Amino acid sequence: SLPAKLINGGIAGLIGVTCVFPIDLAKTRLQNQQNGQRMYTSMSDCLIKTIRSEGYFGMYRGAAVNLTLVTPEKAIKLAANDFFRHHLSKDGQKLTLLREMLAGCGAGTCQVIVTTPMEMLKIQLQDAGRIAAQKKLMAAQAQLSSSSVAGAAEPVVETRTTAMQITRELLRSKGIAGLYKGLGATLLRDVPFSIVYFPLFANLNKLGQKDPNVKAPFYVSFLSGCVAGSTAAVAVNPCDVIKTRLQSLQRGVNEDSYSGILDCTKKIWQKEGPMAFLKGAYCRALVIAPLFGIAQVVYFIGIAEFLLDMLPKHRA
Repeated sequence: SLPAKLINGGIAGLIGVTCVFPIDLAKTRLQNQQNGQRMYTSMSDCLIKTIRSEGYFGMYRGAAVNLTLVTPEKAIKLAANDFFRHHLSKDGQKLTLLREMLAGCGAGTCQVIVTTPMEMLKIQLQDAGRIAAQKKLMAAQAQLSSSSVAGAAEPVVETRTTAMQITRELLRSKGIAGLYKGLGATLLRDVPFSIVYFPLFANLNKLGQKDPNVKAPFYVSFLSGCVAGSTAAVAVNPCDVIKTRLQSLQRGVNEDSYSGILDCTKKIWQKEGPMAFLKGAYCRALVIAPLFGIAQVVYFIGIAEFLLDMLPKHRA
């Protein structure tokens, strides 16, 4: 049933995001830093420096936005894929690869309704710590270089903003379009991701089914979700780098701004080289693999069906 699909997708998203959010934060910060102003050398370096400067909960900056909106996002994605697969199948026959890809395309298109504003807000909160750390470093270097001048420079104090403050400011200044900045780049990432992910998962999961009418064991669904998720994540990582750069409202010192997808692609290629499009790829793979592995296990085990079945018995 549709309610069961939505609940399963929501539960899967909540569990997955809680487990992998610190890695996602590292991915955002690594993708946003540009040559000449690098604060972090790797994922582990980013996480260690984040804990030292912002505390343990600094790794979860922006998590509240994700935990709030990931339920409708994952629910829409998984339910939409099932919906399109059902309507593209002929009399319950096996879907062709093309039809599986079309179903994934439909799911990816539907989910951006929630994904775009969620990512927009999350990126501002995740990257705020990097920009503040960069300003502190620049201030410290300036103080050292001017040590002969009397008087100490004022320390840089980070002013923390909330998702609600960012939302209100965007709505006030740009309207609803402000929350959908980077919509084209989000589509460019999520549609190909779903085209790769869903057919690959379905076929890998099918390999673990002893009987076509019986669900595959949970560990097969988990491993299939991990493999399909990480493969699709790395495949579309260049689009994710572009999307992250376009959706960042604040820039660090001497960092470029971009007017659109083509301008962003051109500047990254010319100033940072082609390898820059793979920034954060391994972080993204580490985020997506368990996220979708957990999502598929929860979704296919059907926790919601169990909960919904229990409701009438409890009332009785």
